[in-house]
Amino acid sequence: MTTTTQLPVTVYSEMTPNPETMKFVTDRMLLPNESIEINSLQQADNSPLAQALFGFPFVKGLFIMNNFITVLKERSADWYEIVPPLREFIKLYLDEDKPVFNPGFRVTVAGNAPHASDDDIVLQVKEALDKYVKPAVEMDGGAIHFKSYHDGIVTVTLKGACSGCPSSNLTLKSGIENLLKRMIPEIKEVIAQSA
Repeated sequence: MTTTTQLPVTVYSEMTPNPETMKFVTDRMLLPNESIEINSLQQADNSPLAQALFGFPFVKGLFIMNNFITVLKERSADWYEIVPPLREFIKLYLDEDKPVFNPGFRVTVAGNAPHASDDDIVLQVKEALDKYVKPAVEMDGGAIHFKSYHDGIVTVTLKGACSGCPSSNLTLKSGIENLLKRMIPEIKEVIAQSA
């Protein structure tokens, strides 16, 4: 009889440009190729892990994607004090092979996936966001999703560490907007809306 032992989970923390969020990266996939933002315990009903993390009094919001969790903290909490217990909790939770999401749970937001009704400009915008912007935003603990295009204005939704980040408007205007304007001459402006 052979028994296999699963290696212990590795979890480390990374600062994000948003001083109120911290990214916790693990060597396990939590939500492959999808993302979910959970802003209250009431929204966490499909995620036992999120429910458990909201048990910490300083957790204000969560963003789960691929192999990381971005935690939004209460302003009064100090990362120096709360990172070690959060990191240890996530590690032990995953080491015990507890469920991140309930069986059968599916994310309903399609992100930047192309649709049959997309015109050429929308397809170009979605492709540019996925190819050039998405990797950088994910590295910072967030996500960007195409919302709409109308009369030269692209509307996107920022999630995770990017939502509410003091530097997100600068990044949106000087980075994303300039990139899209250079690649797609029809683009006049890029704006962000809340999810």
